[in-house]
Amino acid sequence: MTEAPPTRVVIVGGGTAGWMAAAALARFLGPTGAIRLVESDEIGTVGVGEATIPQIRLFNEGLGIDEDRFLRECQGTFKLGIEFVGWGLRSAADRYTHAFGSVGRPLGLLPFHHYWLRHRAAGGVTDLWAASAGARAARENRFARPADGPNKPSSGVSYAFHFDASLYAAFLRRYAEARGVRRTEGRVSHVETRREDGFVESVALDDGERVAGDLFVDCTGFRGLLIEGALRAGYDDWSRWLPCDRAMAVPTASPPGPLAPYTRATAREAGWQWRIPLQHRVGNGLVYSSRHLRDDRAADLLLANLDGEPLADPRPLRFTTGRRREAWRGNVVALGLAAGFMEPLESTSIHLIQTGIARLLQFFPGREGIAAADRAEFNRQSEGEWTAIRDFLILHYHATERPEPFWRDIARAPIPDTLAAKLELFRGNGRLVRREDELFTEVGWLQVMVGQGVEPRGHHPLADVPTPAQLDEFVRLCAAHAGQVAGAMPDHRAYLAHHCAAAPAPFARAS
Repeated sequence: MTEAPPTRVVIVGGGTAGWMAAAALARFLGPTGAIRLVESDEIGTVGVGEATIPQIRLFNEGLGIDEDRFLRECQGTFKLGIEFVGWGLRSAADRYTHAFGSVGRPLGLLPFHHYWLRHRAAGGVTDLWAASAGARAARENRFARPADGPNKPSSGVSYAFHFDASLYAAFLRRYAEARGVRRTEGRVSHVETRREDGFVESVALDDGERVAGDLFVDCTGFRGLLIEGALRAGYDDWSRWLPCDRAMAVPTASPPGPLAPYTRATAREAGWQWRIPLQHRVGNGLVYSSRHLRDDRAADLLLANLDGEPLADPRPLRFTTGRRREAWRGNVVALGLAAGFMEPLESTSIHLIQTGIARLLQFFPGREGIAAADRAEFNRQSEGEWTAIRDFLILHYHATERPEPFWRDIARAPIPDTLAAKLELFRGNGRLVRREDELFTEVGWLQVMVGQGVEPRGHHPLADVPTPAQLDEFVRLCAAHAGQVAGAMPDHRAYLAHHCAAAPAPFARAS
């Protein structure tokens, strides 16, 4: 058998998506793939995806990246979860945390929350998040990597990162180029397809160069130059459920004092505001509906609610929430914004790039070429993952008592049947069922439902087995363990300074 030539993979577009793909393909394909990335320095990137979820650690570990070095070079901080402020509006100070890791621990056949529901129904006052070490550490601005090991009780803590997305792309570019990825500077003028099957044959650059390939990865952002512009994959518009279609983004100077190890999402009159603390600055933005809020009013609202000096003028972004109907069409795979857009409410943007890359590696074409069955399964898995995340985001908007017109309109709107079924299961007896293609765990759904006032009418009958005294002791011990784990952690800023402090990066205000 003759040795097959390497598969020519052409990545069109850089940024976070392009360089994540280049780094991973170079790492895992080795000599079986010849990786080339085409990008233009003249084309900017969106660059707001600075918050992540714990799975990003698997991506970095798979590449063999040293975590402390990555954080130093990308101005990164640690993230224990997301604090939601004003979403349920049961009081003026209404807030809850979607913390990573576990809440309590299971007992017998049941997860902790069934026992907590019984405890609360009997008059118990222990807060759900008292049993979450991650939530408790976040509230106290503490962090340490969990020291879990054999013969030790699990800390229940998991973590992710905040980082500068442009620095991460540059970090991965150095990694990829050191492993043979070839970068071509240039702007694509047009895409050339084969007459016989419609596959992309090459991309033509402004300078006349043609870059041919066997497999193309579209990382060209919202426009989807290959997947949509050339191959017409189609787009599922989800704005009837998630009507926010604008964002304003602005960095601010880091304020003195504690450094929060969490993202904050604060509900506003027609959307929500993010706050992402890095070592050298704070990322801020407002996601909103243009039907309910004018752009100038959105900019004023964002600037009025910052806790540091703006380092630039607010930068506007436009989007339509949804996904490509086919993330892999012909010989083109779309990643990042070319594959679709999910507002960054639960920090899923970079994760969807990561899982798209993982699926591409799983179904990477063999020497016989692209198999239709492989492509179909790639698309089926992509659709399942995206729609499950969509439902989780809709839950945040649907389960709220906020009185403003935007919130009332979206709370009253019909929801997908998949979300309605999940809500009914929880409202009945606190049941949480997770499909195999879902990203978010039962604990994640639990925290958002409880945090926003979705109340079960009962609990699993097996939770009635312990005596009242045993039940109270179990809940108390879970909370005590979480408190002990959180209390042993040092201050977040001090931990960063000791392990992975970045070089100072002063900013001058720009307009």
